[in-house]
Amino acid sequence: MADLTTVQALVSSIKLVWSQAQGQAVRSVNSELVKAHWSIGQKIVEAEQKGVARAGYGEKLLEQLAARLGQELGDGFSLSSLKFMRLFFQRYPELLPIRYALRNELYQPSETDWKPGTFHGGLSWTHYRGLLKVEDPLARAFYEIEAVKQGWSARQLERQIHSQLYFRLAKSHDREGLLALANEGQVIEAAVDLIKDPYVLEFLDMPARHQFTEGDLETALLDRLQSFLLELGSGFAFVGRQKRLTLEGDHFYPDLVFYHTKLKCYVILDLKVDKLTHADLGQMQLYVHYYDREVRDATDNPTVGLVLCTDKNDTMVKYVLAENQQQIFASRYQLFMPTEDQLVSELRRELAEIKTEAQ
Repeated sequence: MADLTTVQALVSSIKLVWSQAQGQAVRSVNSELVKAHWSIGQKIVEAEQKGVARAGYGEKLLEQLAARLGQELGDGFSLSSLKFMRLFFQRYPELLPIRYALRNELYQPSETDWKPGTFHGGLSWTHYRGLLKVEDPLARAFYEIEAVKQGWSARQLERQIHSQLYFRLAKSHDREGLLALANEGQVIEAAVDLIKDPYVLEFLDMPARHQFTEGDLETALLDRLQSFLLELGSGFAFVGRQKRLTLEGDHFYPDLVFYHTKLKCYVILDLKVDKLTHADLGQMQLYVHYYDREVRDATDNPTVGLVLCTDKNDTMVKYVLAENQQQIFASRYQLFMPTEDQLVSELRRELAEIKTEAQ
């Protein structure tokens, strides 16, 4: 009779090999689907260009294609699907080098060669369908880079697009910063690079007009910690909640404490269910100073403090926080997905305030 330990080890080894093979098969199938959709889109565009002088030629061609392909190949070739394939080639004309497309070979560039707009084996057709819905080419490139860097699933990518992550980050960048986002994605080098405004907490499923306490909000966030970490961004590790600070017998309780693995610093997060007050900022200053003096060690960078509130007065924030206090921030949160129009309107409002202060 075989040794049970040997059998168990062999079973585990075989399961690992099988799992890896299945994963590779899925990735290979996804890559082939991406390539096939792009090639079909290319053929459609080339055929349309030959009949460009004839009004409505392209639309009639797609309708005829959908009817014939539906009969001969079944589902997957509806009129809307063919339009997506055409759009895929139009928005990603350099996805594959032409020599690979002509030979019908799979192209897999090295990680160092890859750039947005070209093929990447980590992005499935579902990823690309989501990216095609992004009209702004700079925003589309940003989401593409972040999906690759962060390993987002197609669902996570869709959520970040719908929450307008690019535009929320773009609010704190000038034109050069916007181009950097599109070329490099989110680069975190300083505390300010972590901050979004607003934070979108739609995953809590809490009605905006519902009366809830800070404790309710804290509990809801921890119940959905994985979704909250995705919204916070890469590099955040949860440390604890309501970690007590004691000063001469007085106790204080920061709501949530994280550690950022890239910046190598503690991040203290306090939750408010009303408009931000100067007292809220003073409380955060206490937390940050305490962690800097009593908790962080020589290998840690200065502590970052973030107050999440429903509304804020930016001028008040500037007067309370000295110019050299670049480690404390206040951002709004909302319980629903923002629209691009809402964020553009907010950006214009902030620019107007800056212009007024400069006069």
